[in-house]
Amino acid sequence: MAIALPKMSVLLCFCVLVMVGLVSSARFDELFQPSWALDHFIYEGELLKLKLDNYSGSGFQSKSKYMFGKVTVQIKLVEGDSAGTVTAFYMSSDGPYHNEFDFEFLGNTTGEPYLVQTNVYVNGVGNREQRLNLWFDPTKDFHSYSILWNQHQVVFLVDETPIRVHTNMESKGVPFPKDQAMGVYSSIWNADDWATQGGRVKTDWSHAPFIASYKGFEIDGCECPVSVAAADNAKKCSSSNGEKRYWWDEPTLSELSLHQSHQLLWVKANHMVYDYCSDTARFPVTPVECQHHHH
Repeated sequence: MAIALPKMSVLLCFCVLVMVGLVSSARFDELFQPSWALDHFIYEGELLKLKLDNYSGSGFQSKSKYMFGKVTVQIKLVEGDSAGTVTAFYMSSDGPYHNEFDFEFLGNTTGEPYLVQTNVYVNGVGNREQRLNLWFDPTKDFHSYSILWNQHQVVFLVDETPIRVHTNMESKGVPFPKDQAMGVYSSIWNADDWATQGGRVKTDWSHAPFIASYKGFEIDGCECPVSVAAADNAKKCSSSNGEKRYWWDEPTLSELSLHQSHQLLWVKANHMVYDYCSDTARFPVTPVECQHHHH
């Protein structure tokens, strides 16, 4: 017997399909699990809220690890006075020589722009910070934050606009993250020793709890079983084995399109407030990857 769905839910299904398109989207609990402070998680249907108060922050992680692909989450950041707080969305492998791709959203006093700090760690070495302000208020609505990763580049995207590219420059002697499977993580915590104006502005706990809201969890990548050796995962997850063509290995994704290159130039010209590549106090000798980045 056919069950008649109420009109509203049919409409809702249709909207969701239109928005998501062909991306493999999933509910939070299909892809992720809480990693700490379970009592600071609030579930409201498809919405997940993480809470920070003066007892604890909170965080979650993917159930699997991945090698190459694209991860996306939609976040609405802490509203009002969020000074001292950091909301992070990142990918990371394990161990002292880990690789990591970071989005860190640095809270601020009411009315000042949120800063987004990105960083790339390769073989345990980071110090590649870039900071920018966004072209919208990230506390008023959900926006999508994505990391695209293949053997040629790591691209950080905000609403599909690239804000950073880390290119494979192994030919120039620069190590590139391509052989460690990575988990996907997010958390909110108190970092008032550095997060806002270099730590001058502290967290005002009278405004707690600070809440970051999440939805639209998407991971479209190559899943790596823990039991499989890293080298075998790397082989399995690239198209070079000739058996399978993965979408992230398509030639069009080996570098930014012309349109994306223009978008990135626009972001850098109008929104970037700090770039480690031009910080001569920290790096008297320009880091090698900065010398060769043509974006």
